[in-house]
Amino acid sequence: QVQLVESGGGLVQAGGSLRLSCAASGRTFSSYGMGWFRQAPGKEREFVSGIDYSGFSTKYAASVKGRFAISRDNAKNLVLLQMTSLKPADTAVYYCAAGRGSGYSDDTKFFGSWGQGTQVTVSS
Repeated sequence: QVQLVESGGGLVQAGGSLRLSCAASGRTFSSYGMGWFRQAPGKEREFVSGIDYSGFSTKYAASVKGRFAISRDNAKNLVLLQMTSLKPADTAVYYCAAGRGSGYSDDTKFFGSWGQGTQVTVSS
């Protein structure tokens, strides 16, 4: 089992930036893919970005492509989500998730462990 702790959320004005961090412990971090999801009030949890075990392969939702960047530091057991040009529509609770395998997916079923979430609020 993997334990995940997110940090870095907060309140930011539209056009601003935030960087989310997710610290992992438990399984060997470099053996599994990671993902970021978000959930806004009244909406289903949606895929934001994913990264494979090596960090060389990534994927983004169309709504964030070109604005968000995912990365990982396997030496520090960290996965990061750099968010720029933020919009009010990005307001949500952001969750990091650990995959069951070495790749990534936009399907929540691929992920076996989830963090507690961190709130991101973008004001207009």
